[in-house]
Amino acid sequence: MTEILGKYADFEGLREQAVALRREGLSRRQIRDRIQVDNNDILNRLLDGEPAPDWTKRPNAKDDLRAKARELRLQGLTYDQIQLELGCSKSSISLWVRDLPKPPKRTQEEASAIARRGWDATLQTREAKRRQVKATAQQEIGQMSDRELFLVGVGLYWAEGTKDKPYARRERVTFVNSDPGMIEAFLAWLTLLEVERARLGYRVMIHESADVSAAEQYWADVVQADASSFGKTTLKKHNPKTVRKNVSDTYRGCLVIDVKQSADLYRRIEGAWYGIVLSARSTA
Repeated sequence: MTEILGKYADFEGLREQAVALRREGLSRRQIRDRIQVDNNDILNRLLDGEPAPDWTKRPNAKDDLRAKARELRLQGLTYDQIQLELGCSKSSISLWVRDLPKPPKRTQEEASAIARRGWDATLQTREAKRRQVKATAQQEIGQMSDRELFLVGVGLYWAEGTKDKPYARRERVTFVNSDPGMIEAFLAWLTLLEVERARLGYRVMIHESADVSAAEQYWADVVQADASSFGKTTLKKHNPKTVRKNVSDTYRGCLVIDVKQSADLYRRIEGAWYGIVLSARSTA
């Protein structure tokens, strides 16, 4: 150290130069090069007490968060509420606001109201994300080719249509579903296969406690047919011991679509389905 100090014997003179340059707005590196001081300890002593100019300070990405956290703390928010609002960790919040007074204790009613507001905000965020994911997926589909629609229709039917069994020969096409979108897609598929609407028969299956007439008209509108042309509605008997969920105004039962003279169509569907299965196996 003595040797180092000897090199900078005129310490006070150097300090005056260093301080003057600092106040002119120079950085440590610029000062070091200007007065030719290559020892960091000596440079620290020369600049002791002199703040760095603003332009040399690195911006801190958390400065805005820190300021907001302090503002929220002064408003009386807890660490949990600040974390929910800003999305940062409790440890950071504690470091930023620990010098501020603690908020007064809230009543149970106030605390519950705040918790509900926070949960509502979380639910809204989740719902917005759900909608965005669905909208993106919808846009990715675009216009389907005839082959793509054909394959989709085969899959729909094999999931929701009646099947032929060795013990119950049912080589006819009957499709049942409660989703109007599924019904529309199935009808578009039948159109692709050149099945005339005149060959289609419709009927409704629904719980007897529902608004049967309204359901029949709803499905008639979906398939663009006259409700009077529908077959007899199948009513499911009410069981008082069963706690039903489908009791709202949106419950309209299921629509059954029967395709007349459809044995050959059924065989084509079954064969196409087995072809899909074999293709899937070969790519697995």
